[in-house]
Parts: sequence; structure tokens; C-alpha cells
Amino acid sequence: MPGDTGAKPTLFLDMDGTLIDSAVGITRCVAHALTQMAVPVPPQAELRRWIGPSLRTSFTPLLRDPAQVERAVEHYRVRFESDGWAEHEIYSGIDGVITNLHAAGHQLAVVTAKNEPHARKIVDHLPFGHLFDDVIGATVDGRISDKPDLIAEALRRLELAPGQCWMIGDRHMDIGGARHHGMRNIGVLWGFGGEAELRAAGAEHLAHMPADIPALLAG
Repeated sequence: MPGDTGAKPTLFLDMDGTLIDSAVGITRCVAHALTQMAVPVPPQAELRRWIGPSLRTSFTPLLRDPAQVERAVEHYRVRFESDGWAEHEIYSGIDGVITNLHAAGHQLAVVTAKNEPHARKIVDHLPFGHLFDDVIGATVDGRISDKPDLIAEALRRLELAPGQCWMIGDRHMDIGGARHHGMRNIGVLWGFGGEAELRAAGAEHLAHMPADIPALLAG
């Protein structure tokens, strides 16, 4: 039956900052969108904070007007679909860890605030992408985009209870989404959030490198 993984928990993995370093693609697409809107582009350090939340969450404080936010999202998508989706690097060591977790019997799914068509395109091109049972991303209209809602959608699709799953990600949204559902979680330190952010969010475990994940799951 769907979701029947025996004793092994299902693992929900964030994408940006967990599986791939997508800073170049995301920040270039944000800069492109703001340039098209004739809005000054923030410094690179500030743009990196846009990695993780939904686009609308990040654009809204800057643009305020909902119609302008939608225009910016559309400009972002145009560049992402042509170039941005491929502007990433796979984190060293994550390939082998994903392969080993799958071989050990874990069901795997990507749960990301990136819109689902873009997320699926990226996963389809990852060398280990075929090991994921599903890719759950934001709806194009933004109706589902926050991590608690994305995790709820993943649980619904895979017919799982929160107690059967772990959430693994690099930002406070990943940890907050997991805690919202009473789900076990691992914060990863090679992404964009950092230790202080993850500890403040209430991360249950911290992984310093991908190779740490299997032992944390067994603990």
C-alpha cells in the first residue's frame, strides 16, 4: 500500500541548501526580476536570504502591491525556466548518502518551496533523482507554498502520518514545518540557514555533513 515503508521512516528532504547549492541560479533570477521591475537589486548577502522561503514571501515586503509581486514572480520564472534551473551544484557527498538511504529501505521525497514544475525538472536531472518517490513543491498560484502546508501535502499524497517521517533541511522553515506537524527533523549546516538559525527554530538534530545523516536517523 502507499506509504508502507516498514520500520524505516520516510524522509522528506528540502532541495535548495540541502541537496543542491542553488545560490547562483536563485539570486540571478531574483536580480533579473527586480531589474525588469526597475527596482534596485539588494546586495548579494541579502539576496541569499531569499533562498528557502516562497518567492511571494520574499518579494512582498519589497514590492508590497500584490499585482507587482505577481509580475516579479513571472519575471523570475521566465529566467529560471531558461537558465536558472540549471545554475546549481550538487553538494559533495549527498549523492552517496541518498543512494545509501534508499538502499537501506527509506522512502524518499523532496519537499520544497520551489514551485513544483521547476522542482521536478531539477530532480529529473539529478543523478540520484530517480530514487525519490515524489516531489512536492509549491503550487504555481502560491496557494500551497509555506512549509507546514507543503509537508501536509506530502503526508496526504504518500498516505503517511507525521510519526512515520523525518524532515531534513537547512532553514528555519524546514524545522518549523516539521515541528508544526510533530515530526522528527534534522537541520543541515552546509546550506543557507546556519547553526544559530536552526537551533533557534528548535532543530532536533544538526548534521555537519551529509555523511552524518544516517547516524542521526538511527539515534
